[in-house]
Amino acid sequence: MINEVLLGGYQHLVRPALFRYGGGDPERVHEVTLRWLGRFSRPLGVVRPYGPAQAARTVFGVRFPNPVGLAAGMDKDGTALPAFGALGFGSVEVGTVTWHPQPGNDRPRLFRLPSSEAIVNRMGFNNAGAAALAARLEALGPLAVPLGISLGKSKITPVADAVADYVASLRALYRYGDYFAVNVSSPNTPGLRALQDRDRLADLLAALRAETLSLAGPAVPSPLLVKVAPDLTDAALGEVLDVCAEHGVAGLIATNTTLSRQGLTPADRAAIGDGAGGLSGRPLAARAVEVVRFAAERCDLPVIGVGGILCPEDAVRLMDAGASLVQLYTGLIYRGPGLVRACARALGDR
Repeated sequence: MINEVLLGGYQHLVRPALFRYGGGDPERVHEVTLRWLGRFSRPLGVVRPYGPAQAARTVFGVRFPNPVGLAAGMDKDGTALPAFGALGFGSVEVGTVTWHPQPGNDRPRLFRLPSSEAIVNRMGFNNAGAAALAARLEALGPLAVPLGISLGKSKITPVADAVADYVASLRALYRYGDYFAVNVSSPNTPGLRALQDRDRLADLLAALRAETLSLAGPAVPSPLLVKVAPDLTDAALGEVLDVCAEHGVAGLIATNTTLSRQGLTPADRAAIGDGAGGLSGRPLAARAVEVVRFAAERCDLPVIGVGGILCPEDAVRLMDAGASLVQLYTGLIYRGPGLVRACARALGDR
């Protein structure tokens, strides 16, 4: 009942106000919201993690109080991390962070498509860099929930030099992450998706795995996960899974945003035009289920399901397809924080 009130109150009162704020500029709303959450982050860091007892689970060696995580992209620089745990998330993924600080792509670069319950972003990994994130995490201290760190390639770094770029970020941030997500699937950094090719991905994962073993010393190394694109063919995805299995990857994140515009209403398709950017939200839901099911049936690696979760039933579908955990982003924008606990309850009852 409480979750229904929260969901209804957000959708009918809070969301309309947020969507109108700042002339309706989504990125400005995002920035202001993070600043407000950041102001309350430190005291909120002591809040007990949310999760019915039956919802807790251990995946790739990490204990999660509930299976609903915040996806990367919401808080790239870690400015409000404890607040998301207090909202009910069972984990938080910060980033995507790059070795070099970078401003990202030109604005406007974030677009809401309400009639499709979707978002298109062409942000381009805007972030303050790995060293700045490490300093912030050092000052913040441990979170109440597991922290994932999403690693990406700096735009100024050629694809041929990508391995050193990722390794430098991993080295700077290793002590702070409970797991690390290797983002080779964003559509908004030129050449990035080429790193999903078998040989390039093998080189990258071999280097990152060797680095985790070196940094861990006698301890168990932190898990490495690979985030895959929903636009891969089954054959290409199968190759990615084979490479992951060969190089000690602990799990997959399926999926990133899509270049497809299928599922948008005609009005939203016309509004976004032929511009670049990754699509998330309701139109991605069916494809996310397909990719999760393919990965779960094709390999033994645990899968974090992401894409199109706007109600608890969507989260359940991803779990039924084979996901061990799920993550939200666009659903939080459209349905509010009540969605987080509603999904955790639904999954905890299974």
